Amino acid sequence: MSRDTTDAADRRTLLKLTGGAGLVALSGCLSTTDDDGDGSDGSDGSDGSDGDDGGDGMDGDDGSDGGDSTEAFQIGMVDSQTGSLSAFGERNQRGVDLALSRVNEVGIDGRELDIVVEDSESENQGGIAAAQKLVNQDGVPFLIGAVGSGVSLAIYESVVEGTDVVQLSQNSTGLNLTEFPGLLRMSPSGRSQSLALSNIIADDGYDEVAVTYVNNDYGQSLTDAFVDAYDGEVVYNTPHDQDQQSYSGVISEMNGSGADAWLFVTYQAEFATMVNEVFSSGYDAQFYGADSVSGDNVLENTPEGSIDGMNIVVPSAPVEEENYQSFASDFEAEYDRQPTSWAAYAYDCVINAALAIQAADEFAGAALQDTVRRVSGPEGETVTSFAAASEILADGGGPDDVDYQGVSGPIDFNEDGDPVGFLQVLEVQDHEYEGIDFVEG
Repeated sequence: MSRDTTDAADRRTLLKLTGGAGLVALSGCLSTTDDDGDGSDGSDGSDGSDGDDGGDGMDGDDGSDGGDSTEAFQIGMVDSQTGSLSAFGERNQRGVDLALSRVNEVGIDGRELDIVVEDSESENQGGIAAAQKLVNQDGVPFLIGAVGSGVSLAIYESVVEGTDVVQLSQNSTGLNLTEFPGLLRMSPSGRSQSLALSNIIADDGYDEVAVTYVNNDYGQSLTDAFVDAYDGEVVYNTPHDQDQQSYSGVISEMNGSGADAWLFVTYQAEFATMVNEVFSSGYDAQFYGADSVSGDNVLENTPEGSIDGMNIVVPSAPVEEENYQSFASDFEAEYDRQPTSWAAYAYDCVINAALAIQAADEFAGAALQDTVRRVSGPEGETVTSFAAASEILADGGGPDDVDYQGVSGPIDFNEDGDPVGFLQVLEVQDHEYEGIDFVEG
């Protein structure tokens, strides 16, 4: 692929996003390819219903419920265990399992946390069916989900909206979610990705770009934000559908546009197909991508060197912070691989849920709605582990006395349900992803 790399890194200006915490300079690389995963879905808990609102009648300040006080608290998770987003789902589960072990080592008022995991199949309807089962049959008051912005939004609009159930997405970056403040997410909005990509492409000297994006809310919203931010000319801007056998028409049109820079806002399987068709056709362009095009599935299913020099902007974690390093060390000891930012987001979803449960007056959606934002808000004492936060609550502290700082960064949800976020710029070198820069939030 052709590229004018002269002083490109020096000419980049780190963007200041919303939020307060800074990020120290890059001295290591955050892996985005930890998985040869087995699709483990973590703890599946029990499947008994706790009632229409998910409550178990916790009605005392000490968390007692008048029934079996040793029964585990049960929440739900919709994840992508199959389908085009399954690579992201696999990454989530190791983070979930590690977080569960940390929570259950301490306990929540003497009880464990269980998570019932259902597969969205990486599709809106599959996500809706999974959420309906968890909310309506299992009666969970807290729902982690989902992977894919369109899936998360479909769940919220079809199942969660109008109820007291808390929904916290582990892996959704679509811009449209900001319009639904009742839908929380742990990963940052893709608006920052779009702005970073527009600056990187311009700084690399390209005044024309061809863009193709997956035809859903995620692809459309990130692309629209990119077009708004990019100072050059977007000479090709066309969606494509998922799960196609060939994208030769799209690739041919991008090549015919005359642009030397090509931006891909799609998923791993679709992108790998496109790369193979570019390679076999002998086309030459500088590639750029949003977070969803990076992963082992791409590297394993494309020719060596076929995407070398590609730049990708991905959500990141503050890898120099002590709590992240401790998380990464534990993760590598447990799984013999580095964590991804996606695993860090999933880990923090579980910790946040557990703290919200411990801080609530009862195990019911309305009570959790009140505590889920507050246990990681900036007013309380800064803590970086479930054990430390749980101790404050056990000693009589309330949700505003705790400021849990996640392994993925600060979790100060704004009024739109979005957190502070960090981004990393990856470059493909020798058919591997290498971190070359950070965008600071």
